Amino acid sequence: MTIQLGLNTFGDIYPGPDGQMLSGAQVIRNIVQEAVLADQVGLDFFGIGEHHREDFAVSSPETVLGGIATVTERIRLGSAVTVLSSDDPVRVYQRFATVDALSGGRADVILGRGSFTESFPLFGYPLDEYEALFEEKLQLFDQLRTEGVVNWSGRLRAPIKDLEVYPKTESGALRTWIAVGGSPNSVVRAAHYGLPVIFAIIGGRPAAFGPFADYYREALAHFGKEPQPVAFHSPGYVAETDEQAREEFFPHQAYTHARIGRERGWGRLSRSEFDAMCGPEGAYFVGSPETVARKIVASATTLGASRFDLKYAVGTLDHARMTRSIELFGTEVRRYVDDMTADLPEDATAG
Repeated sequence: MTIQLGLNTFGDIYPGPDGQMLSGAQVIRNIVQEAVLADQVGLDFFGIGEHHREDFAVSSPETVLGGIATVTERIRLGSAVTVLSSDDPVRVYQRFATVDALSGGRADVILGRGSFTESFPLFGYPLDEYEALFEEKLQLFDQLRTEGVVNWSGRLRAPIKDLEVYPKTESGALRTWIAVGGSPNSVVRAAHYGLPVIFAIIGGRPAAFGPFADYYREALAHFGKEPQPVAFHSPGYVAETDEQAREEFFPHQAYTHARIGRERGWGRLSRSEFDAMCGPEGAYFVGSPETVARKIVASATTLGASRFDLKYAVGTLDHARMTRSIELFGTEVRRYVDDMTADLPEDATAG
């Protein structure tokens, strides 16, 4: 049994050594360094999220990924996620096909609706068409993946008649995932198109997503599609000991929770709630390398997942600590995961 390990970041703005908040430009340059390190320590995937607000540095993941593609060798590069609803599918395909070219075929695009809505008014899309925009644009994107002549028409975008989209990928198709937050409709949609899914598990219990993963596989079979991989991602942090990891990570997770919570009506994150989320059943993958590895293997087995992505950047967590966490994740966590899964059959993550 093999479990791939990846990382993702939303490009949170955080303070530098002098305590002053870094510029978005510096955070982006640091992300490139972090991706190079991830490649060097042997991780499998590096993803960058898209946001359009002052507390995140990255609004154009593909641009940053293009830079990373030229200074890395083997790690796959993708979004986390691309908000397809408020973008143009043709331009998304072209940008990621370009990243695929620069990286020698290592690009993934992860499509989703996004949990933030700033991009809708920014690009002139009505929020009351939230669901319809994603469904219609995904339909077009699925046609684009054939890399042939496109004939498409819909209600919310101008039609395309007898046109091709360039550049094309060398493999003949862009590797595409659907990001799912735990909605049955979302997993059915992904299965309908025969696309792999990645579950965003940011609260509750990872095990609670097991039924959604099973439902997804049942839907694939129902639609006559080939089996597809399942992945999942969660916030986390790796340090030498469980106590060190929790002490160093808690202030930054609490900061993020409070910042977003003010907009969404959440209560403050207490230390007891945080510790529970770091426990064996919770959604935070925080602890020593062995602790984090055990949680990855247990969750991957429950979900039938073949990849776990650690959301390593949270709130005001600084570059030095993120760098050390990446090093431990790619070396020590990797070693523990490999040891724990060495005697398990390859289909142990089949659900």
